[in-house]
Amino acid sequence: MPVAAEVRPGVLAKVADLARRASAPPEAASVLSALPLPAVVLDAEDRFRFANPAAEQFFQLSHTGLQGMPLGELLPPDNRLFALLGQVRRLESPVADHDLLLESPRLHRQGVSAHGAPLAEHPGHVVLTLQDGSTAAMLDRQLHFLGAARGATAMAAMLAHEVKNPLSGIRGAAQLLEQGAAEGDRELCQLIQEETDRIRNLVDRMEMFGDRPIEPRAVNIHSVLDHVKRVAQSGFAAHLRIVEEYDPSLPAVWGDRDQLVQILLNLVKNAAEAVHPAEGEIQLLTAYHHGVRIAVPGSSERVHLPLTVIVRDNGPGIPEPMRATLFEPFVTSKKSGQGLGLALVAKLVSNHGGLIECDSRPGRTTFRLSLPGAPAGATVSEDEEDA
Repeated sequence: MPVAAEVRPGVLAKVADLARRASAPPEAASVLSALPLPAVVLDAEDRFRFANPAAEQFFQLSHTGLQGMPLGELLPPDNRLFALLGQVRRLESPVADHDLLLESPRLHRQGVSAHGAPLAEHPGHVVLTLQDGSTAAMLDRQLHFLGAARGATAMAAMLAHEVKNPLSGIRGAAQLLEQGAAEGDRELCQLIQEETDRIRNLVDRMEMFGDRPIEPRAVNIHSVLDHVKRVAQSGFAAHLRIVEEYDPSLPAVWGDRDQLVQILLNLVKNAAEAVHPAEGEIQLLTAYHHGVRIAVPGSSERVHLPLTVIVRDNGPGIPEPMRATLFEPFVTSKKSGQGLGLALVAKLVSNHGGLIECDSRPGRTTFRLSLPGAPAGATVSEDEEDA
């Protein structure tokens, strides 16, 4: 919850004091513009009246675009930032809040610290500074799920070499024993064969984690999402409402179409299994953001990840103890699940040099993919457009 900030010689207190005492608006504006932290001034109706260059980068909008825009166009009304602003105006003193999630189709910032202070000469106006901790958190999660993907790959190789081959011998021996066994013993031989087949099927699924380099090409992500939606609505999500909110100007993704279909099918299937059958809703969203640049494993190359794909559901949320290990193999909350779906998703996203994040709370679980765009000059093939 927002808490009243203690009086301290901090950045926010100095900025607020300068804004109050400045003899001319340009002087106050120049001080705010020089700050390396995002700083904005909001009026009594929560409309933007000023934004420094760092805030333009934070909100991915120019000063002209922000000028006069209500904050409610960027954030839902239940966001904790509105509670902070209300407390600043009510107490008429500085207030701070931490670990905020600022999320909407146009904005995604996680782990944000916000500091607000009133402007005495302008009733209802608030100077707001923001500090974004999402980049560090995102890179931590990147390292986490890459570690999970590497663990799954090593496990797949171990199972393929150390388990799969002996299974053939076990099954063959059970077949030979069955031919000369008594009636009661034949059932046991058949049980051995059935369980051997079940283990082989599991190993076959694990082999999908093997290191297979992809041959990337320009892919229309909306074509992929349309295909996934049609598959879902003809089967496991036939009873659910699927809402689409796409950015029509989104450029092509640089990746493998089949693997992107597999990623999104797994995420949509998980969402369909999580929601209430009568009230369930799945949202599919795309957006363009100036994402962070990350290093590709085993290379000095850095990849820009501006394309965002979101799969969101209104289910009960992911249990807190599972969130830290969500993308590791054999982690599942389903009674009949094997815990390989999200581990495979993490591996396939890693193949694309992308990021996957999960934010979950009761009534709202969001999986967010950050993917690379196709290089200049690359075009979507005719076969891809037909698909």
